[in-house]
Amino acid sequence: MPASNERPSSDPLPPSLPPLSFVWFLPPSPSSLPNPHLLSQLFTLQLFTTTTFKTLKANNMADLENGNGAGALHHNKETDNNSTSYGNGGANAYPINRAITPGGHPLDTSQPSFPVYHRKLANPAPLGLLAFASTTFILSWYNCGVRGITHPNVVVGMAMGFGGLAQLLAGMWEFACGNTFGATAFTSYGAFWLSFGLIYWPSSGILSAEYAEGELESALGIYLMAWFIFTFLMTLGTLKSSVGLFLVFFFLTITFLLLAISEFMISATIHKAGGGMGLVTAFCAFYVGAAGIYTPETSYFTLPTIDLSGTKKSQ
Repeated sequence: MPASNERPSSDPLPPSLPPLSFVWFLPPSPSSLPNPHLLSQLFTLQLFTTTTFKTLKANNMADLENGNGAGALHHNKETDNNSTSYGNGGANAYPINRAITPGGHPLDTSQPSFPVYHRKLANPAPLGLLAFASTTFILSWYNCGVRGITHPNVVVGMAMGFGGLAQLLAGMWEFACGNTFGATAFTSYGAFWLSFGLIYWPSSGILSAEYAEGELESALGIYLMAWFIFTFLMTLGTLKSSVGLFLVFFFLTITFLLLAISEFMISATIHKAGGGMGLVTAFCAFYVGAAGIYTPETSYFTLPTIDLSGTKKSQ
């Protein structure tokens, strides 16, 4: 073994070290080693680490080229006992009791009652639709005057939480999904429910302020008319989506129109008609939202929504 600090040319050192190597240690002088055999052992361990790293890297690249996912440490072979294998398959692979999700990740079975299918980004549309449907369902019953209810203040909590915040978040996630229509719709109607909740929030003082006769009704009528115009424009954007989604916006347009007219005319009859149309809207939204949840991967059945684009099969 040479006495100088220069490494002999015959040393089998690799041209480069792997990023995760932590075993490389070369003291400035072999004389500083407490054990004369430690240096050779470190060389041997370094060679083993480098060779293993290169082998894993080669296997990863081969698996990616073959479309097998994440490489040597991914699930790429199902066994007879409904389990999967780690490794490259074959005789050396060892099974684990996990299934693979459509997104290529291990299925989370920690909550058996709620099947979880990991994907890069889930579909936020069912959340937005069901949040809208639930809040609309409650308010529409109040507008119909069911069981003598004439004040819709109880819906404020629902409007601020589920209908407002949850739907607003669904709209933000639709932006990430690249769905301009869904992002615009969910964000806007989430903001609608937040603004509606603020109108009926006692501390806001909007309804308790002093108004001239018919002034508050006219103000609410203009407020609802703005949402009628917005919803009509959004309805035109559903003509190439599905029948289910089109019906949601179609009935919602009529609902806003009837409620706006009822405020302008101060008509309880038209107001109840708007509530009835709102119930139809809510049930349509419930249906379309459920159709987004009952997928072939999570349900034994699906709900058809009747595609209108002409480019794909209906669900």
